Amino acid sequence: MKIGRYEIGDYVVKEEGGKKHLIIDFRESPYSPSIADEWATRYYVLYALREVEADLIVLAEVYERVYNEKQTKLLSEIAALIEKFEAETPWSYSHLGEKNVEDEKLFADRHDVIVKITHDLLSYDPITAYFTLLQEAKKERERVDSLIKAGEKFSEVYLNNLKKIKTAFEDTQLIAEIKTVLSKLTKAPKVNDLYKMFFEAEIKPAFIGSRLLFGGEEEEKLELLDEYTVKESSVQIFAHPNKTENMYMVNTPEYSLPPDEYFILSKAREVVAGYRPGKTSLSTVAKSRRYFERIYQSTIADIAKENNIHITKDEIQQLAVIVARYTVGYGILEILLSDRKITDIYLDSPIGQRPLYIVHSDFGQCQTNILYTEDEAQAMISKLRASSGRPFDESHPVLDFDLPDLDTRVAVIGPPLAPDGVAFAFRLHKVTPWTLSQFLDVKFLSPLSAGLLSFFIDNQSTMLVCGSRGSGKTSLLSSLLLEITQDTRILVQEDTMELPVPYMKGIGFNVQRLKTRSPLSISKIETEVAPEESLRTALRLGDSALCLGEVRSLEAKVLYEAMRIGAAGNVVIGTIHADSAYSVWDRVVNDLEVPTTSFKATDLVVVARPIRFSGSLKKHRRVVQITEVKKHWITDPEEEGGLLDLMLYDAKKDEIELLEDNIKESELFSKISRLSGMTYDDIWNEINLRADSKQYLVDLKNEFKIPNLLEAENSVQAHSKLLLIKEQQIREHGSVDVTQALGQWKNWVRNHLARKLVKSQLKKSAE
Repeated sequence: MKIGRYEIGDYVVKEEGGKKHLIIDFRESPYSPSIADEWATRYYVLYALREVEADLIVLAEVYERVYNEKQTKLLSEIAALIEKFEAETPWSYSHLGEKNVEDEKLFADRHDVIVKITHDLLSYDPITAYFTLLQEAKKERERVDSLIKAGEKFSEVYLNNLKKIKTAFEDTQLIAEIKTVLSKLTKAPKVNDLYKMFFEAEIKPAFIGSRLLFGGEEEEKLELLDEYTVKESSVQIFAHPNKTENMYMVNTPEYSLPPDEYFILSKAREVVAGYRPGKTSLSTVAKSRRYFERIYQSTIADIAKENNIHITKDEIQQLAVIVARYTVGYGILEILLSDRKITDIYLDSPIGQRPLYIVHSDFGQCQTNILYTEDEAQAMISKLRASSGRPFDESHPVLDFDLPDLDTRVAVIGPPLAPDGVAFAFRLHKVTPWTLSQFLDVKFLSPLSAGLLSFFIDNQSTMLVCGSRGSGKTSLLSSLLLEITQDTRILVQEDTMELPVPYMKGIGFNVQRLKTRSPLSISKIETEVAPEESLRTALRLGDSALCLGEVRSLEAKVLYEAMRIGAAGNVVIGTIHADSAYSVWDRVVNDLEVPTTSFKATDLVVVARPIRFSGSLKKHRRVVQITEVKKHWITDPEEEGGLLDLMLYDAKKDEIELLEDNIKESELFSKISRLSGMTYDDIWNEINLRADSKQYLVDLKNEFKIPNLLEAENSVQAHSKLLLIKEQQIREHGSVDVTQALGQWKNWVRNHLARKLVKSQLKKSAE
């Protein structure tokens, strides 16, 4: 479209997330793509809104200015007002006066004024049109009043026409809000300031689909809960006054660059956009990330030089990181996937209709300010399909895959399974495993329950950890694996690689991981092994502790068969979805069809659950039940006393308590005593020793403010040292003096391990 001597590019309407986006091309236009600053832009936007319907307006240049639904509605009403006046023609002869009463010479001037207000000005400057209308109405009111006062003939036809036009203006939300603003000001503002007040755009690079949403009517009422930095992007978490979920606001560098850098960024991306990582896998690309960033730095430097744009070395490096993020990386999602305080990310269909939301380890479910797009979703699917080698279409509407470079599992669903379009769920795995001491620190466990579980692991018990999704059962499983002595081989079988096996290997554990077919896969992939087949293989790999990431299906029968005949060897541990010891039996026997006699091979069931104290919205994860499975019952363990609670949680005290009377009935304690030669006093001394050692680490961590002391690398080292001190006493004296062993160990932890960490922390602070 030509405005004056200049052209503005074409416009298109694109539907995204159920919203119609009016996209106007300003790349070749000399006019600024700003509704607030440029009259020609307002003219073209209003022209387009008379032709099409839209929910959002996007003015596209090197970067895009996005006007939200409220702003678009304000302008759509003005476009409709233009149409209304063209249909009603308030400038026609009959609306300009009464010819037998007034001099018809007035009509020509009135015609010009009405056309100027309702057509010319309204088409590009509706605020000035309204102010001009007010001036004309005031002038005409004063003229009519003077005629009445002089007793001369008068007509209110023109005045009533102006009143009708004024009502039409004030029926629009834009003018109504301007009236409210003016009523609160002592001095009339400039028209440009009013446009800036109502039409401040969200700005983002043109090649990025996602929008970052900021502001809002209640922004000043948000309570800042936390803020930190992830990959040079700022993260702020707010409590909203009217929402039960918190707000997770991310602001990345690429959304706030100067125009010259946006230009360089766009050109650089055009140059490198031809590269598509294929079946070499995204993990290979991830390892080469720095290589690509170095190449992009050269490209960016060349573009800046060719276009006479001054740019520093640091700015070149920053732009290279951004280009890599949106070519070989995961785009805006990469920021969230790098925030290890996040446990889950959800993008529900239809993509783009609502901001994506996350689950934060400290603040629970949060709504983000990121509005993803369908184009970005399809680009992500293409990457996942290429790197996984798996199909994703209507015949295969599920894609389940690990992102090893980000320690994340992604599940994608699409039509016909998801009728509203594709949806994503990302599960971020903790890179370092939780430790029992860390659980004490957050009250997930008590010292005694931690000591009890550590003792049972050491005595090769078979254990199932159960709970709902998000209850902490997998985290607890990983902490229990750390209690296995490092001279024991561990076989870990998972379909979703959530357990931090690589980290465990790095700190000295002998771990072999077995990856099985995903439970979400609808199509069977020949290269993937079924869980039950994998488990049969694992049982042939020698004497090892066995860990099942989750007991789900047919592998349960193989597992219990192995446990019954003793083929599993060492400790056997796994997780299962259930909410009590009895429901574990119900699930294993009735759902997974394991015989009741086989289920008795389970020694312990540990139940984790999110607790909402006093009906609070916030959830706190707690271990609520440690139950022994007794062996002398036949049909129903609950009716026949086959489930013996050793510890139960009391929400009023926020504590899991030992049931001392039940301990006397324990068959497991008797079995351990019989096989180890330990007396009951020996057993409880050992349990308390382990409990005290876990708590002492927490106490030292708080005393010296060294959180790293509780991390697996140091926690495992401390636990191994305790075992070695005990072993030395057994060799020298034939028994363990618990008090002496604990004292010797505490001295070593304080003067060696803690001191080393304090020095390291001070050195980092100095740097």
